[in-house]
Amino acid sequence: MRSPPLPLEQRIRQVHEQLSAAERRLADVVLTRQQALLGYSATELAAMAGTSKSSAARFFRRLGSAGFEEFRQQVREQQAQTSPLARMAQVQRSDTALAQLQAHARNDARRLEAWASDMSQQALEAAIPLLVRARRVGVLGYRHSHVTAFYAQALLSQVRPEVQLLNEAAGREAEQLAGLGDKDLLLAVDLRRRSTRLPVMLEAARAAGVRVLLLSDAPVSVLAGQADVVLRCTAAAEEGLFDSYVCAISLVNYLATAVATQSHSRAQARLARIEQLHAALGDLESLA
Repeated sequence: MRSPPLPLEQRIRQVHEQLSAAERRLADVVLTRQQALLGYSATELAAMAGTSKSSAARFFRRLGSAGFEEFRQQVREQQAQTSPLARMAQVQRSDTALAQLQAHARNDARRLEAWASDMSQQALEAAIPLLVRARRVGVLGYRHSHVTAFYAQALLSQVRPEVQLLNEAAGREAEQLAGLGDKDLLLAVDLRRRSTRLPVMLEAARAAGVRVLLLSDAPVSVLAGQADVVLRCTAAAEEGLFDSYVCAISLVNYLATAVATQSHSRAQARLARIEQLHAALGDLESLA
């Protein structure tokens, strides 16, 4: 019996280095339109990538499909299996609530360990100086990515100045982005399901000379070409109803800690000043 194909992003990642320039353009088109793929023909996808139908046919064969129709059927089945609605049928409710929670925690622990083992040391070491040296840091994330972006802004603003969540106020991204230039950094969070707004914002940031640090769960991110550094943070869950963002949250926590460590005296002075202000305002309960 033929085993089910790997998830689309993972299949593209496995063959990405062997793809021609035309096939990579098609891979970008496919990845950016995953949710709408079933509505396109092979000819339309090839046209959007600026390549030929024969190149498209080779691309689908590289992914392990006999042709476009088989590829589209595989996408259809994958989408049906990975939506929260479909996952509801797979959730086992025979165990006690505590047993389910413990299994959930074990799954997250395994996910964290596998992700950390696979992290690129080169990318990690390149990311931290960007966060330390930038004059200002703009943080951006839409939909589910917004939670991680909010957390990143909350932590980074404690250990360095000038950290702003760009989409905190709806519809004001242009005004916020206008304040960033070539001495600044955009920290962008790109977790599925992806917003079509983020690529436009990254393009505008790059046009202004802003450096970009991208946190993404995509094995092959189409936004990588617009980023100076890409840090991977696994989100897709093989069990349960929803994707898990424990890796993204752990990564943000580590990055803020690393920034504080590298800019030790400045971070320490800022944290002390924040504590003094909280004491003066009386807005937090005592830790004693």
